[in-house]
Formats: sequence, structure tokens, C-alpha cells
Amino acid sequence: MTEAVQDTTTTITPGRGDWTRRFHPAPDAERRLVCFPHAGGSASYFFPVSRAIAPYADVLAIQYPGRQDRRHEACAESIGALADALTAELLPWFDRPVTFFGHSMGAMLAFEVARRLERRGVALNGLCVSGRRAPSRSREERVHLGGDEALLAHIVRLSGTDSRVLGDPDLLHLVMPAIRADYKAVETYTYTDGPPLSCPVLVLTGDDDPQVTLDEARAWAEHTDGGYELKVFPGGHFYLNSLAADVTAAVRAHLG
Repeated sequence: MTEAVQDTTTTITPGRGDWTRRFHPAPDAERRLVCFPHAGGSASYFFPVSRAIAPYADVLAIQYPGRQDRRHEACAESIGALADALTAELLPWFDRPVTFFGHSMGAMLAFEVARRLERRGVALNGLCVSGRRAPSRSREERVHLGGDEALLAHIVRLSGTDSRVLGDPDLLHLVMPAIRADYKAVETYTYTDGPPLSCPVLVLTGDDDPQVTLDEARAWAEHTDGGYELKVFPGGHFYLNSLAADVTAAVRAHLG
């Protein structure tokens, strides 16, 4: 599931904003999956997921501002601001059961969008969170306050960026603002206590992920009344890059 550097052809439905990408439209599918990328990531990261799951489900991938075809837009530096915007953008897509799938920052954002939707009386069919500790488990992190070298070193340790990008100064210049903004959004996020979700939550994590301990992953059970399941895979923060088929199978099973 390593993210491609080149642009990928997408279908954007008129009138529904620039946030969603449909790589393999399945308008007749009975269910829908919405995918939220990690910090510094983009919608194209989920191209393999879309290819594997369509036409069983209509798969949407979220494109954050400040990258790829939205690179001329200002980056968002707040999970709350992103969640508010996405809640409004995604409401029209609830014409069938919807499941969210988010990795790392995407897991946190998917959770916050799900909370906002439930306050509007719209419940998810399911939430799948990957590579992220439960919202109620916080750490003091200040990577976004460091220089570019420190930020890149952290990204390299997590193996979260295509090596072609890291070796190309021009590409790095383009992507660094989005990466830094995403890190700021993640590291300044503060969880606000509230009712648990009503949907089932599937938690996916790597057994050697420096960003998530097993106790922090298990704590997701506190955030739902709809049932909870934890699956642990071998690997680090981006375990899913080498286990794409296994992860996709787990997500598809969670779709119901």
C-alpha cells in the first residue's frame, strides 16, 4: 500500500467538493468505505484498497488540502477544522451504510468525523482505525516544532514516505508544508470527553509500532458501545505496506 508519487486518474462527483476521490466507482454497491490518509499522505495511498474492495463496496479516499491536485490550497493545521469540513462534505454520501477506515492521523480524524456525525443523528456502519492510539491516550509530541531535518528523520524512522520523494529535493520542497501542517494538527490535538460511538470499532496495529503500544490500542474499546475488535500484525507503524492483502481482508470483513 505504498503511496504512488504520480497522479492517478480519479472520478470526482460534481457538487460534492474536492475532498473525495473515487478510483474505482461502484455506484451500485450496497455499502461504502471512506478512507482517511496518514500525516503527509494523500488519497492515492488508498488506490490498492479501492482496487481490492470494489465493486463489493464503493470506496472513497479523502484528499486533504495542500497536496497533489490540491497543493495550491492552504493546509489545515487542526484536526477539529478538518473534521468540521469533512463532516459537511461527507453527509451526502450516506445514502447507504458507510464504514470509515483511517490510518494514523487518518484514524484520529475518522473518529472525530464519526463523533460529529452521530451528534447529527447519523451513525456509521463501522469504524476501522489503524496505527493510532485511542484518542483518550495522549503523549507529548513536538516533532512539528523542529527543523526539516528532524521532521524528515522522524518520517524515515516510521518508513512513511516513498524513498523517491526523500531523494528528490524538488518533491520534498512541495510536500514538506503539508507534512508539517499534518504533524501540527496531530500533535496539538486534544481529546474532549463525550459519549462513545454506537458503531463497532476494528483496531489494527503493528506489534513493533513506536507510535502505539498494545495498551494504547486496546483503549479504543472505551470509545464505542457497538463492539470492539483488535487485530495485531507483525511490523511497525506502516505494517500495512507489506501486509496489504491481510489488512484489506480485515477491512472488508468489517464492512459486514
